[in-house]
Amino acid sequence: MPVKIRLQRHGKKGKPYYWIVAADARSKRDGKYLEKLGAYNPNTNPATIELNIDGAVQWLQNGAQPTDTAKAILSYKGALLKNHLAGGVRKGALTEEQAEAKFNAWAEEKASKVGAKTDDLAKAEAEAKAKALEAEKAANEARIAAAAPVVEEEAAPEEAPAAETEASNEEE
Repeated sequence: MPVKIRLQRHGKKGKPYYWIVAADARSKRDGKYLEKLGAYNPNTNPATIELNIDGAVQWLQNGAQPTDTAKAILSYKGALLKNHLAGGVRKGALTEEQAEAKFNAWAEEKASKVGAKTDDLAKAEAEAKAKALEAEKAANEARIAAAAPVVEEEAAPEEAPAAETEASNEEE
């Protein structure tokens, strides 16, 4: 039975949410699957990926073929690297400890890159909010300044008829 590691769509219209599954290649996209390996949410920035790396490596070693998108996700999370290192251990090129050390070093570096991106996005969002607040304050000040002379002009004509009324009262 040919097995594929692929995405199974969930969520609502316009808000996709995917499960990463190992499924028979002949089954429907959202149909029966053999094992759920994780989830992928592209609606967040950066995208949220939860993946059972050991389960994915097990399926890859048993011959499962990932689709293009699933392969990109597996590569991003390090499942393909762990599979590659496991192949090196089987061939005797590495020991289990060396392979684990290489994978952990890669995982830490990847986590720092993702953390840096998250921090940059948060900083950019904060700067955008600050600029929007300054622009809003400037617009409010301009609106108040534009409204202030109108009030003074309205007050001046009211005084003039009152003065004319007083003058006409004095003449009588």
